[in-house]
Amino acid sequence: MPATPISETRSPLPLLFRRHSSGEIKNLTSVSSSLLPAFGTVVNENHLQLKKYVIAPYDRRYRLWQTALVALVVYSAWVSPFELAFKKASTGPLMIVDLIVDAFFGTDIVLTFFVAYLDKATYLLVDDHKKIASRYLTKIWFPMDVASTLPFQTIYIVFTGKRNRGQFFGFLNLLRLWRLRRVSQLFTRLEKDTRISYFWTRTLKLICVTLFAVHSAGCFYFWLAAHHKTPTNTWIGSQVPNFKEESIWLGYTYSMYWSIVTLTTVGYGDLHAVNTGEKVFNMLYMLFNIGLTAYLIGNMTNLIVHAAVRTFAMRDAINEILRYASKNRLPEGLKEQMLAHMQLKFKTAELQQEEVLQDLPKAIRTGIAQHLFRSTVENAYLFKDVSVDLLVQMVAEMKAEYFPPKVEIILQNEFPTDFYIIVSGAVDVLTYKNGMEQILTKLGSSEMIGEIGVIFNIPQPFTMRTKRLSQVVRISHHRFKQMLQPHSLDGKKIISNFIQNLKGLKQEVLAEIAFLTDTLGDVNIEVNFIVKQCFK
Repeated sequence: MPATPISETRSPLPLLFRRHSSGEIKNLTSVSSSLLPAFGTVVNENHLQLKKYVIAPYDRRYRLWQTALVALVVYSAWVSPFELAFKKASTGPLMIVDLIVDAFFGTDIVLTFFVAYLDKATYLLVDDHKKIASRYLTKIWFPMDVASTLPFQTIYIVFTGKRNRGQFFGFLNLLRLWRLRRVSQLFTRLEKDTRISYFWTRTLKLICVTLFAVHSAGCFYFWLAAHHKTPTNTWIGSQVPNFKEESIWLGYTYSMYWSIVTLTTVGYGDLHAVNTGEKVFNMLYMLFNIGLTAYLIGNMTNLIVHAAVRTFAMRDAINEILRYASKNRLPEGLKEQMLAHMQLKFKTAELQQEEVLQDLPKAIRTGIAQHLFRSTVENAYLFKDVSVDLLVQMVAEMKAEYFPPKVEIILQNEFPTDFYIIVSGAVDVLTYKNGMEQILTKLGSSEMIGEIGVIFNIPQPFTMRTKRLSQVVRISHHRFKQMLQPHSLDGKKIISNFIQNLKGLKQEVLAEIAFLTDTLGDVNIEVNFIVKQCFK
């Protein structure tokens, strides 16, 4: 059923949601940023339709067509210099293949008159047929597309009835190299697609550039020899005197051998320039190779260094820790804890990604935190039956951290700045008597540490040490109390949960906080007393 024209411009974004009708891109990571609306653009979320017989540029079927054409571009890039150098090849089966390929690109020229384009001023899709045609016809694209598609040799044969033996049509066929822009656009799109490895995409691009340079240089060098007035006075004629009568593939093999040897600067000397024209071409090719080699080495170095940048950063951080520990003569235990924490920080960087999260809007950060830690906070005893509003606020303010095994999260008698909820792992509760370390109990997932010091605003009564790799979420002492201010009922519920948990602690734990057990009597008195402590 044809769509009713609504306006001359259409927002590109709504079409991304019409999954069942036009086969749009299903992953925004594969859509070029040039197709997304600018900041401040009002996007109507209704399912707008383009005008009849207009194709969206990001339509899945159109993208598949464009990708298929890239394979034909690769063929054109290979065959154009090849047919120029080896005239016999252009009159054989390759001529039929060329006509078929030209027919595909001719079809694409017609399709281009029906593809909507993005107005760079408004970032809206223009689907007006006249505007699409006017834009295409007035740009350099249309005449170059036509010139690179017309089969000039075939047209000449049809009108004259004879075949032209000169080189004019061979050079005209080089206009097909204009199609290479499609390959460049494909690689640009692939490099932005996060589903595909950037390293391998870039590596493939460098390989393609190198192969095209080697192929083109070899073909042009053979063309120089084939059209020299004295064939034997050429780089290949000195080795193969009757090379023009030999197989095409023999000449192509010699050409590629010379081109690769020259590009790699090996220079065996078996194939060398003989006449002046060849020497000039050799000089130009070697100068070009300097730039190409610099381009390849620069890109590969950048890819390798980029892949190892985190390793370099970790090594620098560890060296700084070792220098700091050495200058300050820190004990081995502390130094090992510092090193373990730094190594763990880099190992878990991809799980935390603080540098990524801090650049996101607060609403998205909150949504991520709710997804990751909401259930853990709800299962913590202190927050049983509190309001959803308070839970959402607290989860949004919590920070996730990892701790390696045998590392202190909280030290006994330190000032209570934060309290923690264990997401995974295990933590030992320790105290010190007469200089001896004593383990009182072990805590696991969804249990809390440090809350006694925070609730009573007293120095932490216990040391908390990890037994194994542990992930925790923490919230600031002051931020927690600020959030409780407008939630008095939730505050009383939290204190009630705290008292009930306090009463259920092991006797050896309660013995270490005997000054608190004296207040455990009437619940109302307890709640009022602790609420005052918490909010003062």
